[in-house]
Amino acid sequence: MNRTALFPGSFDPFTAGHLNILKRALTMFDNVVVAVGINQDKRGFFDMEKRLDIIRQATQGLEGVSVIQYDNLTADTCRSLGIRHIVRGVRNMIDFETERSIADANRRIAPEIETIIIPTAQEYAHISSSAVRDILKHGGDYSAFIPEGVTL
Repeated sequence: MNRTALFPGSFDPFTAGHLNILKRALTMFDNVVVAVGINQDKRGFFDMEKRLDIIRQATQGLEGVSVIQYDNLTADTCRSLGIRHIVRGVRNMIDFETERSIADANRRIAPEIETIIIPTAQEYAHISSSAVRDILKHGGDYSAFIPEGVTL
């Protein structure tokens, strides 16, 4: 049986922590669809094409990974793609509480879809997209925070 999961997020930008979660999800699923969400209430730091490009750079050579963009409910995207699992990463307890609330809401909307929460490996727990954006804004060295080989 082919098992596929959706790994949704804004990925603004995709970090080394995101890649860690993705690689670990690939040990549980045959395919993982990285789904870049469009949030109409937020103006992204990177435009959608750049975000998709960064993820493609980071996942080059990884089998079972595809990258899409979406602008509807995550549960609706799962349903339209026939996906029954959502993968989310957490860095700490604050992330966990947020992700648990989102998982509970998704379960209410789509009880057939299960959310799998994966804690980020300790060496990536300090990395966030907002930290990378802040480093970029101030001209700092962001290389330790993003996947190897990625150009921002």
